[in-house]
Amino acid sequence: MFILTAVVLVSLVGLGLGFQRGGRPSFREDDEGPLALPPDANEKTEWAFARLRYPQFRGEGLGRWWASRGHWTVDYPKADRTFVQGVRRLTRIHARSVEQVVDLDSDEIYNWPWIYAVEVGHWQLTDAQCKKLRDYLLRGGFLMTDDFHGTFEWEVFTASMSRVFPDRPIVDIEDSDSIFHVLYDLDKRVQVPGIYPLLRGMTYEYDGVEPRWRGIYDDKGRIMVAICHNMDLGDAWEWADHPDYPERYASLAYRIGINYIIYAMTH
Repeated sequence: MFILTAVVLVSLVGLGLGFQRGGRPSFREDDEGPLALPPDANEKTEWAFARLRYPQFRGEGLGRWWASRGHWTVDYPKADRTFVQGVRRLTRIHARSVEQVVDLDSDEIYNWPWIYAVEVGHWQLTDAQCKKLRDYLLRGGFLMTDDFHGTFEWEVFTASMSRVFPDRPIVDIEDSDSIFHVLYDLDKRVQVPGIYPLLRGMTYEYDGVEPRWRGIYDDKGRIMVAICHNMDLGDAWEWADHPDYPERYASLAYRIGINYIIYAMTH
């Protein structure tokens, strides 16, 4: 047992030193050039991973490397493509192999029934974008938010979301809701950590100790906005193929994401 623990510890330390030397994972697009497009990248499919591009919260600097590109790019595109491979293996969804970047400044968002927004504790939507997102969601669209943590990032997120839906509350999703049972039964959910806190022996960031699965419903009881707060599913997707990222977290992240996709396409 001691030898196994030592091996795992050395492996994690090595991974941590790799982060410190480069300041970021080595497989990112801007380190080694663009990821190679698979031959079926332009295939017409019934679903594609649509990632929301949004304007940056103006009350913060751009100190971290990804902030210069925008926090909407965190884990992009590795998480998107790795997750899509899981969707293809684990479901019958005809999924496109590459992601789609979508913004709220055109009508393109209406072409994508499921939208993923990462690090929304750093977004700041304009009034026009809030109006467009509201209309998209009320027409049947679905927004999944992920990877934001603690009180401050929650307040930044809700500053924009409260302008999207000033008349609709954010509520905790009940365990009995069909979004947790549409394919996988997700009664037993745990906090899915990002790689950086995990390397420090933690599962949470800032004061975001308790994971919360929340939502905003329409008048018919359909979840329009599925809010994953105090967790990092994107990191779990991105690092799912790394031997030092725990399988139990990666598997749960895949099950949550797949349930949300199927729910969005059937409700």
